[in-house]
Amino acid sequence: MKAVVYDDYGRMPVVRDVPPPECPDGGVVVAVKAAGVCRSDWHAWKGHDPVSLPHTPGHELSGVVASVGTGVRDWSVGDRVTVPFVCGCGRCSWCEAGEAQVCPNQTQPGFTGPGSFAELVAIHGADTNLVRLPESVDFVTAASLGCRFATAFRALTTHGRLGAGEWLAVHGCGGVGLSAVMIGVALGARVVAIDVNPTALERASALGAAVVIDAGDVADVAVAIREVTGGGSHVSIDAFGSPELAVASVRSLRRRGRHVQAGLLLGANSTPPLPMDLVISQELEIYGSHGMPARDYPAMLSLIEDGTLRPADLVGLVIGLEEAGAALAAMDHPSAAGMTVVTLDVGHLGEG
Repeated sequence: MKAVVYDDYGRMPVVRDVPPPECPDGGVVVAVKAAGVCRSDWHAWKGHDPVSLPHTPGHELSGVVASVGTGVRDWSVGDRVTVPFVCGCGRCSWCEAGEAQVCPNQTQPGFTGPGSFAELVAIHGADTNLVRLPESVDFVTAASLGCRFATAFRALTTHGRLGAGEWLAVHGCGGVGLSAVMIGVALGARVVAIDVNPTALERASALGAAVVIDAGDVADVAVAIREVTGGGSHVSIDAFGSPELAVASVRSLRRRGRHVQAGLLLGANSTPPLPMDLVISQELEIYGSHGMPARDYPAMLSLIEDGTLRPADLVGLVIGLEEAGAALAAMDHPSAAGMTVVTLDVGHLGEG
C-alpha cells in the first residue's frame, strides 16, 4: 500500500510502498478516506515526542472498515467510522469506566504504531474505540475531529464546564484554539481570543470571538484579559502549548476559575512555573485534557448534525497523500490557513 514515511526526525517525509497492516485480534483495519495534519504529528516528526523509526504519521482519521479481527462484536466491513487519537485497550478498569483516553495500555495510531497517512491503518480495541459516522458527516469533516476539535470540545464541556454568559479565554488560535472559539460561542460563552498572528485573530473574530487580543501589542496578556472581562475569565485554555501561555492562562482567571491545558508541553517545556500561590488563594482549578473517548462522541456529533457546530468551516486545505509530507514540514512556521486534511482514494472499498 501507499504510505507517507520518514526515516529520521526532521527529514522530509515521502510516499512509498509499504506492507499493509495485519488486522489485530479485537481490532479492525480501516481504509483511510481522510486524515488531518496536526501539530501533534509535527511534534513526533521533530523528535519532541519520540516514535519508532521509520515512521508513518497521522492520528486524525476517517474511513471505512476494510477487515475485522476475531472477537469484534459491533463492527462490519463497510462501516463508516472515525476514531479518537487515543485508543484504549478495552480491558482495563479505566476503559471499563469509559475513560479510555487515560488507558495505561493505550495505543495511538501515528505514535505507538503506523498512522493514517496511509491507505490502510490498524485500530486496536474496535468495540471500545470506533465511532460510527452519521451519513450527514462527510469524511473530511470527520477527519478534523479526532484530535483538535474533540480535544477542545471535551476540554470546555467536561473540564471547563463552560456555561452560557461566562468568559472564555483562548490562548493560541491554531487548530485547537479556533475549535475552542467555535465551541465556546456555540455554548453561549463570551470568547476572548489571543494570538500574535493577525490572520488567526481575524478568523477567531469571524467565528464569533467577542474580543481579540494581539499578544504582541500588550505588555501583559493576563492583565489585558482581566481588564476586558471585568475580573478575569471563568475558563481559560492554553490551546497551543507553551510555558508562557500556560502561565498567562492561569493568571488570566477570575477567582475559582478553571484552566485547561490542551496544548502539548513536552521535554524542557513540560514544567512551566505556574503561579500556585494564586491557585491556592483563589481556589483555581487546573486540568489536563487528553482527547475524548469514543463514548463521548455522540453528544458532539449531534451538535454537528444539527448545525450548532460547524467544524467543516475550520478546514483550510484539502490535499492528496503526495502533499502530506510537505504539509507536515510547513508546520515549522505559524499559519492561519485552517486545518489541512489529506484525502485518499479508497472508493473501491465502498462506504457502507
